[in-house]
Amino acid sequence: MTDRELAYQVTQRGSQKAFAEIVHRYSGIVFSKALGVIHTEEGAAEVTQQTFVRAYTNLDAWRGTELGPWLTAIAVHTALKLLDKERRRRTSSIDDLPTSELGAIPVESSYSAEHEARLQQMEAAIAALPEDDQQLLRLHYYEQCKTADIARRTGLSQSNVLVKLHRIRERLRKNLQTHPLPSL
Repeated sequence: MTDRELAYQVTQRGSQKAFAEIVHRYSGIVFSKALGVIHTEEGAAEVTQQTFVRAYTNLDAWRGTELGPWLTAIAVHTALKLLDKERRRRTSSIDDLPTSELGAIPVESSYSAEHEARLQQMEAAIAALPEDDQQLLRLHYYEQCKTADIARRTGLSQSNVLVKLHRIRERLRKNLQTHPLPSL
């Protein structure tokens, strides 16, 4: 059954089975996208749940042909809202501190030699990757292509793109952990 047919079954006939199929098809992609924004499995699971709740209540407004891009967009917006809410909560708790305690909080300058060194280390780690992996990173992070677009451009499946991006990030993280910055 196509996504359009499933959406019709849900919106016009109230089919829970059709919606369960939508969740089954797209929960992995939605979770992966949320994890890429939130960076915790618990947060990504919460975002995934909220995404499908929002999708269910707004499915009659969907006009596309594939649900994947629409659902991942909802997931990203939901994740960003959750991060913003968390950031505001932390900021308000800092605002509640007495002025005498605020002086003890270090203020970061806009430029840091350590930050610059980390960026150079990251660029070197990326340059050491195979060309195919570099291409995926370029498309996803620099050109901000959606995974569906990357899949079309590379001939990979959307799920494969997500898995490859996850594995590349893990390799980069391990590489950066095993080759820490020298003391400045």
